[in-house]
Amino acid sequence: MILDLKVVGGRVVTLDPTRPTASVIGVWAGRIVGLDDDVADLPARRVVDLDGAVVLPGFVDAHNHLAWTGRAARTPDVSSCTTVAQVLDVLRGAPRSSGWVEAAGYDHRALDRPLTSRDLDLIGPRVYVQDLSGHACVVSGDVLAVLPASALREAQRDATGTPTGFLAEAAQTAVRALRLPYSLEDIAADVESGAHQCLREGVVLAAEAGVGGGLIGSSPLEVEAYQRATLPIRIQLMVSADRLEPVTAHATDGIRRALPLGLRTGLGDDRLSIGPLKLWTDGGMLARTAALTWPYEGMDTAGQLQDDPDSMRAAILDGHAAGWQLAVHAIGDRAVDFALDALAEAQRAVPRLDTRHRIEHCGLVRPEQLDRIAALNVIPVIQPTFLWAYGDDYATIMGPDRTPWMYRGRAFLDRGIPIAGSSDRPVADGRPLRAIQFMAERLSKEGNPIGPTEATTVHEALAAYTIGAAYACRQDHALGTITPGKLADFTILETNPLTADISTISDIPVAATVIAGDFIHNPADFT
Repeated sequence: MILDLKVVGGRVVTLDPTRPTASVIGVWAGRIVGLDDDVADLPARRVVDLDGAVVLPGFVDAHNHLAWTGRAARTPDVSSCTTVAQVLDVLRGAPRSSGWVEAAGYDHRALDRPLTSRDLDLIGPRVYVQDLSGHACVVSGDVLAVLPASALREAQRDATGTPTGFLAEAAQTAVRALRLPYSLEDIAADVESGAHQCLREGVVLAAEAGVGGGLIGSSPLEVEAYQRATLPIRIQLMVSADRLEPVTAHATDGIRRALPLGLRTGLGDDRLSIGPLKLWTDGGMLARTAALTWPYEGMDTAGQLQDDPDSMRAAILDGHAAGWQLAVHAIGDRAVDFALDALAEAQRAVPRLDTRHRIEHCGLVRPEQLDRIAALNVIPVIQPTFLWAYGDDYATIMGPDRTPWMYRGRAFLDRGIPIAGSSDRPVADGRPLRAIQFMAERLSKEGNPIGPTEATTVHEALAAYTIGAAYACRQDHALGTITPGKLADFTILETNPLTADISTISDIPVAATVIAGDFIHNPADFT
């Protein structure tokens, strides 16, 4: 046998407990065929000496937004602004696309005062400034004037009862409906841009958390944009649950709603595939719309559920019955209760094995909810970097009693609950190494401890971004460990995070990203 590739001279961390380390990897037809002595004497068309670099399984980001990431990179950004005047200066220089002025990165906490529609009216018509969280926006007065009455009822109002221009959740979705769709050409370019960002950070598979509709969708034809794009990494698509349509199926099928033609989780290949059905049950902590059991500290709101509870419950029941893996967005503990209740009901109605249903974010989990998550075999898909970036703010609005419950690690693992690492990019830093460092040290970017009892080991954190995330994406048969038979997808680092000082992990350079045995990203110039 002649190998396509033989990797030598590396320190291989397989994350496979049956064979934890290696120094030689043999690759043929894009897959790992053997390690060490099994392949050391075989000839190869290409031999790459890593000169002591560290090889890990390729990172998997189980929840991110590639199209949004690419779009944000080309959209004027106001995240560095500290005054409303600075925001308006950015907007004055912004281009108009399809008649709209758009900006991203709005953070009311960073400005001298909240941005309002009156401010945006100084720029002109059709101005849309997206909140950093993705769950809210501020718009100009002319946009408010054409919103449906149902959306306008949800608008934030000032002391006189006048809408301020700040809109969250369903009201923001109504604004996006006025702007959409983006063109397939633009979406494809944005996807490519976001995917290349992932590639540079060692990510080999990214799960796009919502296409075709919902809070994130860019076009009803969005999947076609991914087919048009030249994809440098593997991508899995979560389809928005509002794409479900009533179907007349055979009575024995038990299917009430489905995607046209019965498409569901599992369609596709190892480059582009359909993953879970994506559902939203609440908002986000940044926007103060995550649904909590008790109000936010010092505030008279406990957030909100995303939609009518009966409608959300029906989507979960119908999606499960139609054979989908479900990815249920639930950040606040009240939303987690709702998700667990609905998932349990779905399983009682239509028992299924190995569903791998997921709770996306699982941001605030009370102690008594942990055993329910374990009993239902639900996978928390977490974003540890949220607490690095926004942990001080989140700790303030949750208070000391609830802060230890946020984006848990240790408590999940101690109950045998598999956790999947993800970024939710571009909401926060997308680098897996940044998240891995936070999971092990639980320090915000200001250096303050955030739920330190939830710290994991570095090995456990690496597992969350490899085998754990691959398991959540139903790709653990092909990714997640360096094991013969799996895809030859590797992240090559200059330093071993298992032996490095924890405080330096996020700064470890990615020397190369290898997909199917090809050095797609190769700054170290391995030849």
